[in-house]
Amino acid sequence: MIHKLEHIGVMVKDMDASIRFYTEVLGLNLVKRVALADGAELGFLAFPGSEHIQIELVGRGQEGQSDNGIVHHIAFTVSDIQAEIDRLKGLGVKLMDEQPRTILDGDLIAFFFGPDGERLEFFQPAAK
Repeated sequence: MIHKLEHIGVMVKDMDASIRFYTEVLGLNLVKRVALADGAELGFLAFPGSEHIQIELVGRGQEGQSDNGIVHHIAFTVSDIQAEIDRLKGLGVKLMDEQPRTILDGDLIAFFFGPDGERLEFFQPAAK
């Protein structure tokens, strides 16, 4: 079952500059900043009191990256990611991930496409 909008991911060229903009200009708080093993860096921001919906800044540190500033994906929180993947398969939805991937501290993600090729993500938080 899909529970809520989790986050909207935006590709950025300069993580520090983007965090400054979203915090100083728009008033969001930096919730978490992490570096991934593949060289990507993630920055999660939310408005005070609304931490349950976030903007995820996705940085690769590459100059001239063609998708900087582009909304990269929209993520939805789910309770059973494998069941949702199976449901999408049954509906003929084009998948990027046939199986969930584990990131950060055990969170599960899986990407798929909407009808116009927009990138969407299912996110299942790690059991704590």
